[in-house]
Amino acid sequence: MPEKLQKPEKLNLKSEDIASLNKQKLKQLFPSVFTETKNEKGKLVESIDFEKLKAELGEFSDIFESRRERYGMDWPGKKDCMTLIQQQSIGTLKPSPDESVNFDSTGNLYVEGDNLEVLKLLQKSYYSKVKMIYIDPPYNTGNEFIYPDNYSENLDTYLMYAGLVDNEGRKFSTNTANEGRFHTKWMNMIYPRLYLARNLLTEDGVIFVSIDDNEVDNLKKICNEIFGEENCIGAFVWRKKVGAGADSKQFFRQHESILLYAKNATELGELYQPLTDEQKKEYSNPDNDARGAWASTDLTAPAHDNDPKRIYDVTSPTGRIFTKCWSYTKENMNDLIKQNLVWFGNDGNSMPKRKRFLNDKKGLVPRSWIDFSLTSDGKKDLEKIEAESIFDYPKPVKIIKYFLTIGSDKNSTVLDFFSGSSTTAHAVMQLNAEDGGNRKFIMAQLPEPCAEDSEAFKAGYKTIADVGKERIRRAGLKIKSENQDATELDIGFKVFKLDQSNFKMWDSLDSTVPDSKILESLDLFIDNIRDGASQEDILYEILLKAGFSLTEKIEKKTMAGKTVYSVSDGALLICLDNEITRELIDEIAASPVLSKFICLDLGFKGNDQLKANAVKTFEARNQGREKGLQMEFRTI
Repeated sequence: MPEKLQKPEKLNLKSEDIASLNKQKLKQLFPSVFTETKNEKGKLVESIDFEKLKAELGEFSDIFESRRERYGMDWPGKKDCMTLIQQQSIGTLKPSPDESVNFDSTGNLYVEGDNLEVLKLLQKSYYSKVKMIYIDPPYNTGNEFIYPDNYSENLDTYLMYAGLVDNEGRKFSTNTANEGRFHTKWMNMIYPRLYLARNLLTEDGVIFVSIDDNEVDNLKKICNEIFGEENCIGAFVWRKKVGAGADSKQFFRQHESILLYAKNATELGELYQPLTDEQKKEYSNPDNDARGAWASTDLTAPAHDNDPKRIYDVTSPTGRIFTKCWSYTKENMNDLIKQNLVWFGNDGNSMPKRKRFLNDKKGLVPRSWIDFSLTSDGKKDLEKIEAESIFDYPKPVKIIKYFLTIGSDKNSTVLDFFSGSSTTAHAVMQLNAEDGGNRKFIMAQLPEPCAEDSEAFKAGYKTIADVGKERIRRAGLKIKSENQDATELDIGFKVFKLDQSNFKMWDSLDSTVPDSKILESLDLFIDNIRDGASQEDILYEILLKAGFSLTEKIEKKTMAGKTVYSVSDGALLICLDNEITRELIDEIAASPVLSKFICLDLGFKGNDQLKANAVKTFEARNQGREKGLQMEFRTI
């Protein structure tokens, strides 16, 4: 009997399996609750013993278990939300260099497409890599938000909506005014997006969500469920309007809310908001201290503390004696005086105060009340880049910049998946110019058509996404012109568009067909690349599905006479040539830093012996190497 030839594993072109990911997390915490059971076909499968899990958590079943009333949030469609979250995406993100700025060098992304599909596709590449998310989702005022109305055909519905496939009668659903403000539709829209977004946050990451009174209570309950009530940091109240409210009949709403949640509050650390110019004026340097400007603070403690160790005499330089209950012990007070950290006034005869230096001040603990910017300022931001007529009610750059100073650091990745006019991208570039930061942004926006009577449409913009991209271009040029010394400032962005996969294999995918059968059919499906798919399209789909950033450094190399793409300084090598040779396999296997090699299955031209030899070559390469130096070999 001939030896069965080994075959390389196929690259999984689906988005992250959320259900499997959650099971892996659970298994790390409670490995004992996993067991083996037989499914309906008699095959052994791994399953969860939920009774044992409850016991691990200190909960035990009783005869009243099924009758218990439970605290929680529920609504029609919530079950479908969970199904939708776990349904893997079969799409891809195709590059659009012509609409981009500095495509080959920028670290910023603009993704055009339904943000639910986009969030799924970003799971592998950006899992736990986003430090801050800001979103300004639809407020459910009656006619503002659009989403696919068929849970089971999310990508197909989007493609039809975007005009990428031809099929009459399929459209996105809107929460129209004659339906009223149906809370269920809004919650079905927002829940899966927030669920997937949480996965992208770093352990010390945060999310800011703007909302008004229509859904603020539902949003908070949803966030409590997804992020955990213990990770609710607080809610900002932004006074966005001024005036007497003469046009309001019953109630003048001057504010909206911004909820702030952490992925893990215990990992978050302290938060600070920057000092305002007025607050900085409180600092001065009357004694010319080399450490810079400072402000004085009280040194006394409440008298009722009555701690004898803290009640003592402090003598000023002029000999005046002050007897108080102090915040420090006498020994520590003397140390402060020796370090010139105690101020007795210009005359050396005043009540001692503690010197606090501006250079040591990280900022203030964030306050819940925001009143330093108005909605009208958002329009002024657009006026500065001569785009005031193309978008209604944009958020002010100053507000988003304020959140960035609280929730990000200088090297953070920032995500906004309801990006609208791209205020967040504008704010990221502006703050980088001001503080020398290197923050990167990821914007995602549905290409929702501009109304034909809108100023944007009249100005030539077909979709909201077109408006957002143009705003980033103009803002970047304006910021660059005002900060010409900031040579490292990144004002570019790569544009990607949600589309169907570049591989025809997706046409035959059926969730009811076992993976083994799918792979058998794919082996017969030799030329599996769609007509019209460019090498660049295929390259970026592989990056996305292999878990590499879409902004990774990519170099073209020649190895054994073949074109090979080197990603992230050789960590990933990709060959899209139609002919794979033994010489190419040997040269690639000799790479010292390689962690993954991917090529087209059709490149082996049906030569199973060459394919099996390639598998053995890489296995031999891995022998004796540490786990971190092992190399994966995948085909598509």
